Amino acid sequence: MITIDDARRIIAAGEARAKEIGVPVNIAVLDAGVHVKAFVRMDGALLGSIDIAVNKARTAALFSMRTEAIGEFCKPGGTSFGLEQTNGGLVVFAGGIPLTNESNILIGSVGVSGGAVAQDLDIAEAAAAAL
Repeated sequence: MITIDDARRIIAAGEARAKEIGVPVNIAVLDAGVHVKAFVRMDGALLGSIDIAVNKARTAALFSMRTEAIGEFCKPGGTSFGLEQTNGGLVVFAGGIPLTNESNILIGSVGVSGGAVAQDLDIAEAAAAAL
């Protein structure tokens, strides 16, 4: 189970990295049941990226995989072309990371959106590392 203290640490680490690289983002932390545990929209973060951050986290939790890995399946010629259109819509580019406990059991996920894809991934990785 992901605790509120865990979620706050994840958000704080993500915010710190985002400030370091000068990119205001939205950061969503979801529990294993894909419900929002914590969320922050940094000052100046794009409004349109709110849903993307939440849906990156949702996608990562639903499949217990990083969103960019799921994107590989969805490419034309991939094994699961069109997968991104399932489950009410998935986000299949970098910035969503599943979170596991010490027994490698899914406890939640983090999703970041607001910068370039590489920046979102960088911030998400920093956020996830706080767990």
